[in-house]
Amino acid sequence: MNNYFVILAAGKSKRFHNKIAKQFHNYKNKEIIDHSIDKSLDSNLFNKILVVTNNLNRLKKKKYPKIVKIIRGGKERSDSSLIALKYLKKYKPKNVFVHDAARPNFSIKLLKNIAKNLKNYKAVVPIIRSKDSIKYKTQNQIFNLNRDNLLLTQTPQAFRFKELYEFAKNQKNKITDEATLFINKNYKIKFINGENQNNKITYINDIKTSKTYYGIGFDIHKLIRNKKLFLGGIKIPFHSGLEGHSDGDVILHAIIDAILGAIRKKDIGTYFPNTKIFKNIRSPKMLKPIINHLSKSNLSINNLDINLICEKPKVSKYRNKIIASISKLIDLNKNQINLKGKTVEKLGLIGKEKAIACEVIISVTKYD
Repeated sequence: MNNYFVILAAGKSKRFHNKIAKQFHNYKNKEIIDHSIDKSLDSNLFNKILVVTNNLNRLKKKKYPKIVKIIRGGKERSDSSLIALKYLKKYKPKNVFVHDAARPNFSIKLLKNIAKNLKNYKAVVPIIRSKDSIKYKTQNQIFNLNRDNLLLTQTPQAFRFKELYEFAKNQKNKITDEATLFINKNYKIKFINGENQNNKITYINDIKTSKTYYGIGFDIHKLIRNKKLFLGGIKIPFHSGLEGHSDGDVILHAIIDAILGAIRKKDIGTYFPNTKIFKNIRSPKMLKPIINHLSKSNLSINNLDINLICEKPKVSKYRNKIIASISKLIDLNKNQINLKGKTVEKLGLIGKEKAIACEVIISVTKYD
C-alpha cells in the first residue's frame, strides 16, 4: 500500500451563506469534513491522510489518529492542491487521491473501486451522467447538448503521484479539478461509475435539514369476559376483551400516545375524553386524525418499537397480522415496525391474565 489521501478544505464557502464555512457545518451528527476523514480512515487504504485548510486551530483541537495531518491551504483550490502535493513529495508516494471536503456522502466502496482501477491506470475519476437537459449559450445562440456525451466528474479522483505533481507544478491557470490537468496533457483517464449520493454541497439548501423527535406511549386495560379483544386494529380470538370507554386496543392507544409525545401534543385523553361521543369508538378511528395531523405538519414516522405485555394470547401467533394492520393504518412499511411479546412471570394483574398492557417507542422526523 502506497496511497495518500488529500482532503481539500480551505475554501471560504461564500455561496453557502452561513456563519461558518460549509466544511465545518454540522451534518448527520458530525461536521461535514469529518465524514471524509472518518471514511478515509475506515477504508484502511492510506498511509497518510492530509487535510488542507485555512482553519488550522479548529481542526487541531480535535484528536485525530496520527496518520491524519493538518496543513495550511492556499487562496484557490488549485493552490491548496499543489501545496498538498509538495508536502507529500518527501514520502515518495505512488498514488494520491484528491477529494473535496464538500462531498461527505461518498462510500468506502467507491474508494476501494478507485484503488482497484488505479492498479492499471494512471488516472481514475468517478463520473455520473446528467439527469437534466443542458443548453449551451454562445453570443446570441443557444444549443442543445447531448447529455449522453456529458460526464459529471466527482471526487475522490486518484492519480499516479509523479505525473500529477509534474502537471500541477507547471500549471499556470486555475483549475476546478485534477482531472483537468490530465485532460490538458492528453493523458488517458479511466472513468468509472460514481455515486448519485456523492453530491457536492454548495448552498445551504443542498443539505436536507430535519429534526427527529422521540415519544413513549403506554396503556393498560383490564380483561373482561364477553367482550371482543382488539389488538393493533384487528380482532383476536380470545375468551375476554379489554375494558374501556373505547374498544380498549392497548396497542393503538400506546401508539397514539407515543406520537402525541413525540410532537408534544399532550395525551390521548385530551383529544378523546370519556364522553358520550366517543363511547365504544374503535381505536383506528382515533388513530386516523393523529396520522392526518402528522402528514399535514410535514412529519413522518421512522419506526415503531412495540412491547405487548401479557401472559396470553401469545404474541408470536398474531405478530404478522398485527404488524400488517398497523402498517396499513399508519402508512408505514412493515419492516419499520417491531412487535415484541413480554410476560411478567405470573406477577400482578397481568400475570393472572386479568389485564394487558402495551408500551411503544416511536421516532418522528420533521423535514424543512
